Amino acid sequence: MSSGTLHVVGMGPGAPDLVTLRAARVLGSALCHAFFAKRGRAGQAATIAAPHLRAGSEPLRFDYPFTTELPPHDPAYRAAMAAFYEHAAGRIAARLEAGQDVALLCEGDPFFYGSAMHVFDHLAGRCRIEVVPGLPGMCAAWAAAGLPVAHGDDVLCVLPGTLDAVALTARLRAADAAVIMKVGGNLPKIRAALGEAGRSADAVYVERATMAEERIMRLADLPDDARPAPYFALVLVAGRRRAR
Repeated sequence: MSSGTLHVVGMGPGAPDLVTLRAARVLGSALCHAFFAKRGRAGQAATIAAPHLRAGSEPLRFDYPFTTELPPHDPAYRAAMAAFYEHAAGRIAARLEAGQDVALLCEGDPFFYGSAMHVFDHLAGRCRIEVVPGLPGMCAAWAAAGLPVAHGDDVLCVLPGTLDAVALTARLRAADAAVIMKVGGNLPKIRAALGEAGRSADAVYVERATMAEERIMRLADLPDDARPAPYFALVLVAGRRRAR
């Protein structure tokens, strides 16, 4: 087993002051920090971490081969992303085997739709790994919207917008409350599924929660201009319909 420790650090939903005390402590001592980013962009996780990083911490950047250019079920997408994460894990492993600790940054929580879990899968059992949980974006979204979501014995369902329309509609019908992630270009399908499930009136759209560009409104009031939603967008469907 390598002598270095991999710290997989949840960076929270976007605002630097929503990073946990433990995450800030790890970042403040890390000689090397690794992160994923879209080519040509600063990287959201690195931006969140910036105020907390140790001076002179070495960045280890990995640019995604794709973001939204291909659908996730495309075999070319899956092959390229698998190779990408294997490459990232190999470079991080080399640092760990040399005795260097590495902080791997991840938006939100690392084990909740986080890219960092792919590196974790490659390196688990080969090195010491410490996971620092982060505040998931949905928690920041419903706090920003002032929208209590689940109450009593409400069932909360977290749904990826990438589900097919039939499955998405069925899940929305069955759930008391729901959070729909991975909105992007799936927004028209999500609108239709909410309508079929009779939940359109309950849906609230939240974009970039806790960030300077935060945007919150009823989904019904969001212009239907065919543009995909940004990466940091989700839809909340509150429960709390039973006696309180």
